[in-house]
Amino acid sequence: MPPNPTHPLLHHLRLLLVALQFLTRVPVPGWACENFQAGWLNTCVRYFPVVGALVGCVGAAVLWAALVFWPPQVAALLAVAATVWLTGAFHEDGLADTLDALGGYVPRERALAIMKDSRIGTYGAAALVLSLGLRVALLGSLAAVDPLGAALALVAAHVVGRTAAVMVMAGLPYAGDAEHAKAKPLATAVDAASVQWAAVWGLALLAGLALADASVGLADGQAGDMSLLDGMSMRWLGVLAATVGGVWAMRRWLTQRLGGYTGDALGATEQFTEMAVLLVLASGT
Repeated sequence: MPPNPTHPLLHHLRLLLVALQFLTRVPVPGWACENFQAGWLNTCVRYFPVVGALVGCVGAAVLWAALVFWPPQVAALLAVAATVWLTGAFHEDGLADTLDALGGYVPRERALAIMKDSRIGTYGAAALVLSLGLRVALLGSLAAVDPLGAALALVAAHVVGRTAAVMVMAGLPYAGDAEHAKAKPLATAVDAASVQWAAVWGLALLAGLALADASVGLADGQAGDMSLLDGMSMRWLGVLAATVGGVWAMRRWLTQRLGGYTGDALGATEQFTEMAVLLVLASGT
């Protein structure tokens, strides 16, 4: 018998499961989508960072297990592959479509038409190769010197990536054809409360990961090395700064080129942010 859907806590669990189903290929219980309402897809964005954490944890578990048998670069490749499989390359598809449309300069209407085209072009193919290669290289370099730090960085990248996508949506209009959007509720408006909750979840999860990283450093007997702990703190603050700057830059770019966001542009935002987080956390390794 399904739980009582009117209970407030169960309603939020349902929203989390809707977000999980939307962003990944993970099956959810049938009761979660009973009497589905289009507005749930709008409201569930508040849990996008939580879904990011779950995806990142799967990747981190694969990384940790693979390091037992293979070198760091191979383990990193398997970890990234696991996250791509888990999400059905959802965000990678958005990155490729966005770069095909906006990599060169074409008029707005032509760019939107390119995004709808299922074929991949030169810009999109290059973006995918560079994105996957960079993420594997950065994760592998981290895993070679600090396996646990690499696992935390992978989770952080996925948390921040989904948070950034929600922040890009906030206050921007949908640039494409809302009537034929793949996720029509996300093409109307995202309510302010959901944006605020996404920011809260994203900041809370990021703070927890930063504290876990610092705690491991202290437990390893590094408490006396304040320069090391200060460097760790600066890297995590750098993640926050890179996220804010990345969201601002993406909003500006999309406003100038499209007059708003599209689903593909949100996928590209997630990918760019993942790379930025790993770049910051791998600095100095």
